[in-house]
Amino acid sequence: MPKLNGGEIIVESLKQENVDVIFGYPGGAVINLYDALYNSGLKHYLGRHEQGVVHAADGYARSSGKVGVCIATSGPGGTNMVTGLANAFMDSVPLVAFTGQVSTSMLGKDSFQEADITGISLPITKHNFLVTDVEELAKTIKEAFFIAKTGRPGPVLIDLAKDVTQKEAEFNYPSKINLPGYRPSFEGHRLQVNKAAKAINEAKRPLLYVGGGAIISGAEKEIKELVERAKIPITTTLMALGIYPEDRELALEMLGMHGTQYANRATLETDLVIAIGARFDDRVTGKLDEFIAQADIIQIDIDPAEIGKNLDVEIPIVGDVKDVLQEILPFIEEKENGEWQDRIRELKEKYPLRYNDDDDSEVIKPQYLMEEIDKYTNGNSTIVTEVGQHQMWAAQYHKYKKPRQFISSGGLGTMGFGLPAAIGAQIGQPDEQIILIAGDGSIQMNIQELGTIQTYNVPVKIIIFNNKYLGMVRQWQEMFFEKRYSSTKIPAPDFVKMGEAYGIWSKRVEKKSELSGAIREAMELKGPAILDVHIPEEENVYPMVPAGAGLKDMIGG
Repeated sequence: MPKLNGGEIIVESLKQENVDVIFGYPGGAVINLYDALYNSGLKHYLGRHEQGVVHAADGYARSSGKVGVCIATSGPGGTNMVTGLANAFMDSVPLVAFTGQVSTSMLGKDSFQEADITGISLPITKHNFLVTDVEELAKTIKEAFFIAKTGRPGPVLIDLAKDVTQKEAEFNYPSKINLPGYRPSFEGHRLQVNKAAKAINEAKRPLLYVGGGAIISGAEKEIKELVERAKIPITTTLMALGIYPEDRELALEMLGMHGTQYANRATLETDLVIAIGARFDDRVTGKLDEFIAQADIIQIDIDPAEIGKNLDVEIPIVGDVKDVLQEILPFIEEKENGEWQDRIRELKEKYPLRYNDDDDSEVIKPQYLMEEIDKYTNGNSTIVTEVGQHQMWAAQYHKYKKPRQFISSGGLGTMGFGLPAAIGAQIGQPDEQIILIAGDGSIQMNIQELGTIQTYNVPVKIIIFNNKYLGMVRQWQEMFFEKRYSSTKIPAPDFVKMGEAYGIWSKRVEKKSELSGAIREAMELKGPAILDVHIPEEENVYPMVPAGAGLKDMIGG
């Protein structure tokens, strides 16, 4: 068998894992890997910054359901990826990131462009490896992909000493792996499954609380069956938007800090919460000791560390949520729950999402802007967001109908995520209409990735909610700091000129009467487009639960 160098072994290993898309940025420590990529047949997308590269791989993974792959060189290349790794770790996104490293003889000597990226990334990766022996390379890659995509997914980093990519070895990709310390549980405990089914059948006011783990698991069919068989209303986290069609009667949409009033009020009245792939994070619960204090909790999660981490749980079930729901469903009785359904209908009628808008005014309210996007797409596009007020308006005023239709940075709340993630999402779903909802502050964090869009003609539609502020921070300053707007007024560039500098069709919209036509014009273009939409500077996101308050203390909306 002919020998391959380390770079070639990586390429052949990626092919064995059915990888066909890579995002990266070259450098001296990975030059041998890039030489192997030259005629490999793998599609490599050159980003403009390593943070953009890892966010693009993240967006690709979220949209496609595959493992995202990215490459950076040593030192600053690896450290520039840290935010993206942390972002993927918080949201359980499967990534395999390759970083270059100095040669083994130079390790630990403060060599040029040396950084201990395995040590730096230890708390923000599911696992990481430093490869110093070319004979271990193929096995390491096999293990990395297995760890990244099984159990609770997450990012895995492989740090490659430069001489490992140069040296040769026989290529033998293992068919099996042996990781004695890694044994994710997939099936639920039979006794707990029976208890859960009994509790669901006996509950008078059950409520499904569904998180991103349900989308990762592919459990939409099982959740829909549970909702409609037992007539259980469903509310979701930001990460689970679209797991159940939001135009259905039992859909309560998002709960939590900026969730709907009717979802949050339902949590105050339920007698049983079925938490599926959700982790009871602070943006959902508000004041923790008040959150569903009156109800029993079933919690289903593949990660045992999440069970009971934030709240005591009466019926814990460790396992893959799709598998566990398949075990529970045969025991669930069909019923109407008429009284509870009537109450849910009443809450939705009494507390709808609403905002003040003058029909005769030319001012473009951000909520109206999202409604117009929803009207044009009829809920058939994928929305990617940056982080801020626009992110919440996108969650509130667009009706999501299927999983992986909303892609956003949840746990880490990373400004600068959206633009590169939208590129990755479009590459992951080439036949889908990808729309980036961005703020004028957030998009500037990684705006250099417009160059990636230009190079590959990625047909992402970018809609900038331009209020000339760091809007979410400004809102808190208005509400809790007597309008002392400290460092939140942000001078924005001329986004139209910037887009045109990158060869991207761009248009400014300042009047409501121009909005519908501009959206249609942008969406009908075959290539990328930018709409710079000017919205009121001091528009706030409502409803809102103040930090540290309970859901019952929700303001406005």
